[in-house]
Amino acid sequence: MNQNDLTSTVIECAINIHKQLGPGLLESVYQECLQHDLIDAGLKVEKEKTLPIIYKDIKLERGYRIDLLIENNLVLELKTVETINQAHIAQTLTYMKLGKFNTGLIINFNAHLLKFGRKRLVM
Repeated sequence: MNQNDLTSTVIECAINIHKQLGPGLLESVYQECLQHDLIDAGLKVEKEKTLPIIYKDIKLERGYRIDLLIENNLVLELKTVETINQAHIAQTLTYMKLGKFNTGLIINFNAHLLKFGRKRLVM
């Protein structure tokens, strides 16, 4: 599956969840539902994927956690905030850089319409 198809599948699943549940729930609820739907769609999904930090010769296992890593390729960060801001974008770009992933997607389930609550990032 190419990156555009993968991203489209993730967005479609997220939209279906958002239509059914609406905004206002905890991020963890959307995360569980999205993980379930993506696995049902036949995708490999890793939840809370640890991303260690390597500093000089030290490997820090207490690095970062990617909300969902899809097909070992797409970084998916979920939010339930008023709006996606520069800190959220920087966070996702950092995950992409550290993990050498080319594509990231931020989905804000708190948006009234999910088309206004998503941002795709490419490196």
